Formats: sequence, structure tokens, C-alpha cells
Amino acid sequence: MKILDKIPTTKLERTSSLLKAGAKVGVNYLKYYGNKITKEEDEARKILHQDNAEDIYDSLKELKGSALKVAQMLSMEKNILPIEYVEKFSLSQFSVPPLSGALVKKSFRKYFGKNPEEIYDYFSPESVNAASIGQVHKAQIKDKNLAVKIQYPGVRESISSDLKMVKPIAIKMFNIKKEGSESYFQEVEDKLFEETDYCLELKRSVEFASECKHLPNILFPHYYPEFSCEKIITMDWMQGIHFSEFTKNKNTEQDLNLIGQTLWDFYMYQMHVLKKVHADPHPGNFLISDDNQLLVIDFGCIKEVPEDFYIPYFELAKKENLENKKFFIEKLYVLEILREDDSEKEKEFFSQLFYELLELFTRPFNQEVFDFSDEAFFKEIAELGQRYAKLNEIKGLNTNRGSKHFIYLNRTFFGLYNMMHDLKSKHILINNFKKHIQD
Repeated sequence: MKILDKIPTTKLERTSSLLKAGAKVGVNYLKYYGNKITKEEDEARKILHQDNAEDIYDSLKELKGSALKVAQMLSMEKNILPIEYVEKFSLSQFSVPPLSGALVKKSFRKYFGKNPEEIYDYFSPESVNAASIGQVHKAQIKDKNLAVKIQYPGVRESISSDLKMVKPIAIKMFNIKKEGSESYFQEVEDKLFEETDYCLELKRSVEFASECKHLPNILFPHYYPEFSCEKIITMDWMQGIHFSEFTKNKNTEQDLNLIGQTLWDFYMYQMHVLKKVHADPHPGNFLISDDNQLLVIDFGCIKEVPEDFYIPYFELAKKENLENKKFFIEKLYVLEILREDDSEKEKEFFSQLFYELLELFTRPFNQEVFDFSDEAFFKEIAELGQRYAKLNEIKGLNTNRGSKHFIYLNRTFFGLYNMMHDLKSKHILINNFKKHIQD
């Protein structure tokens, strides 16, 4: 894999890189129009998506940082993007070009005044994992095996300018109205700033490990503040295989249910007890040990859930409340899905839309046991998303809907449901987490 000796950090360099990708996309469309003459429409469009996904991803992986993080977030939205983009963008979870050894040493000298070889008894010059914001190296002190996460230079400083570049694409892709969208983009920007504050991540990681250590079948690394700083985190090396690799292996139904129940209980405990949640549930943040324990290795993105959002959000997770039209409409206003200045057409359209969405997504919460291997359930999710994405009617409506808190809560549930489906867990006890609530 290509090693990076430099990451574009100035606004001019980063804009130039995206413009080059845009030019390639333009060429791909010319090829597409030519292919339509000699090939079937579906085949021509598939080639277009593949070429565009590769060119856009190649540009983003050189930029790293928040631009690549957006690709990672989009790779979780399997029902929004064509599969060619999902497959390519999913590489941003754990497979992008790493920094060179010289840049890594430069970071250590800047923050510790020493090269890594002077701090650890052993430090791997090559990274073992490179993602959107940082990369991981293996290290050792005495008999302790360690993972050292190093943030890419310039990532934090380029967040605001990166989002300004990505914003027009997001507005077009998700049919967002520019006016009134500021709070949504601010929420994303705030979270990205948090993810690049490794001192905050260290604090949260220690807190989460302490608060969730009693949950069965789950392990967290120990963290080392003395070998950590705002751009570097040192933690225990956790031995296991990537979640994605585990789901591709032949596993017994019992093992799949065990990991699925562990993952589900972990998220429900966070959501309902801690009222804060690991809002980045993608396979790159989890390992599975040889004895089938779930290992959580990253707490960069945490979403705190305020009480005035949590209560109405989960009130509408109850079937009886969904069926109570007066109560349902009242809560839609509380959650900012309906607005006082809505036309009758907008009220009718968005009430129906969110009823269908909530009825579908809250279905597991209204059952004692749920089968996440049910293809029909996930097919319904895909079809509903595609049906509303294609509606011409939505183009004339104000589509900026819902509290800003929906962004990361929806992302959490999208990611969690997809991981549960990847596991094909068939017998998940929905309220099992309640057994683990401590007095």
C-alpha cells in the first residue's frame, strides 16, 4: 500500500485535490453516455458508479481527516448510496494509506520531545491500521503489548474548511434546504472537533470502560495517560479479529447470538442508563477475541442524549403511542419534525413519512425477542428509504426536519442495525440490558 510522506493541509491544497476528483467524475460521465450506446442502461450506470466511487475515494483517502470521515459515515447508509459507493467508502473504516515513519516520528518529537523508540521498548515503524483521522502502531513496554493511535497532522485545523467543501455535495445528495440547515452542519462540525481531541477521547474512554466493565462478554483496553496527549493515545493491544472478518467466517448460531446479544446490551445500556452513546458503530471499532468476547477499541465519537430529547424519542418507540394520533402529532412538534409554519400539505406528508419510518425502525423495541437475520425486515427498510428518496413531491417541501440530535442518534441505530444484520443474530432479548443495571 502507498505510504504518505505528506498530507495536504492548506485550504488551497485540499480544494485542489477535490477539484481534480471532480474533473475525473466529469470524464466518467462522458464515458457513461458513450457506454449507453453499446451497453444496457444498468450495466452502463454500474460502470459509472464504480469509476466515480474509485476516483472520489482516491481523492478523499489522500486528504484524510473530516473529508474521509464523511465517506466513512456514508458507507454505513447502505440504503441511500449505490452499492459501488458503499463498498469503496467502507474501506475508510480501516484501510487507507498510512503516514510514513518520518511523519510519525515528527509527531512524537513535537508532543513528547522524543522519538517513539525512546518512549517504548519496541515501536513498530509501520502502522497496523490506518483510518480517517488517525493510524495505529504496535508497541511494547516490558511485557505489555500496546496500541498507539496517532492523529494525522492538520486534521483538526482543516475541519471547518473541509465541511464547507463537502456541504454543497451533502445538500444535493440528501435534498437539504440551505436555509435553516446551519444547526445540522454545526452538530457534525462539533462532533468532528471532539473526535480530534484525543485528551477528551482518553477521558471518555476511561469513563466508558469503568461504567460498562460489569457487562458480560465485553472487554475494553486499559489506557495510559502518561503516554498520551492531544494527538496520541496509548492503550492495551487487544488481540482479536475485525468484526467484518468474524461475520464472514463460519460461526455457530450460538456464537452469533452471543456476540449479537453482547453488542445489543452494550448499546441499550448506554442509551437508556448512561444517556450517552458510542455514536460510531461501524465494524472497524470492534474486534472479536478467540473466546468470542466483544472488544471495543475506539471511543472517539460519543453523543450525549439530553433528557428533553430522550423522553419524546423513546415515547414514540412504543406502538401504543404511535397509534395515538393526537399524542403522535404532539411529539412530532416536540422533536422538531413538524413546524408551526408548515403548510397542511407538509404536515400531512411528514406525519405519514415519520409514522412509517418509526413504525419500521421501532419494531424491535415492541417485541421481547427479535430476529436480526430477518431479510424481509431489512428489505422493508431499504424499500422505504428508496421510495421516499425518489418521491418528486418531496422536492417542493421544506425537508430540514427534526432536532439536530437525530443526526447522531439515527447514525447510531443505522450502524447498530446493520451490524446486527451482518451477524445474523436470530434470538436477541431486547430488554436483556435491564438485568445489568446496577443500584
